[in-house]
Amino acid sequence: MNVSFQPVNSISATTLDDYNQNASGFRAGTWNHDVSQNINALLRHIQAQPPYRILDFGCGPGRDLAAFKSLGHIPVGLDGSSEFVSMARESSGCEVWHQDFLSLALPSVEFDGVFANASLFHVPGADIARVLKQLHRCLKPGGVLLSSNPRGGNQEGWNGARYGVYHDLTSWRRLLDEAGFIELEHYYRPEGLPREQQPWLVTVWRKPD
Repeated sequence: MNVSFQPVNSISATTLDDYNQNASGFRAGTWNHDVSQNINALLRHIQAQPPYRILDFGCGPGRDLAAFKSLGHIPVGLDGSSEFVSMARESSGCEVWHQDFLSLALPSVEFDGVFANASLFHVPGADIARVLKQLHRCLKPGGVLLSSNPRGGNQEGWNGARYGVYHDLTSWRRLLDEAGFIELEHYYRPEGLPREQQPWLVTVWRKPD
């Protein structure tokens, strides 16, 4: 993995261009992935009255938007890839915002939950604190954030044409604590495998009332 010294807007543009060019293949390869464990983890911690208003942060082609909608909630998607935004709108029938993670324009105190499944690791280390604070602000008091990221030893750089940061639990906890969140739980995925075969770290957090 190569560490990059490119400007962050160039990093974002290169990553999004790769997703746009490979959108159909990405959809085909991920649509049937079972992330119900993560969906359930977010929903069981939300204390508001349903239906919940949920921001699917990095919604991709819309798989999880459709799942939340089928459960009776009101999901809103957000993605930086124009191809994914079009796919997500068509496949889910939900509202989907086209926003780069590094140029967010989020409403304040709007959502009961934020579902960030395989998305926040694309935010460069220099920008993650700001993005987490923006997600904190968009949640209602008591709202819940779930993040699922590929874990690592805090290395940062390019994996092919996509940029990523591979946090360990200690560093991720520090970032979320500094953003004002309270940890509710964490676990590793896929479930039921030895830890060395669980590349995904899932953490769930609450915005204080």
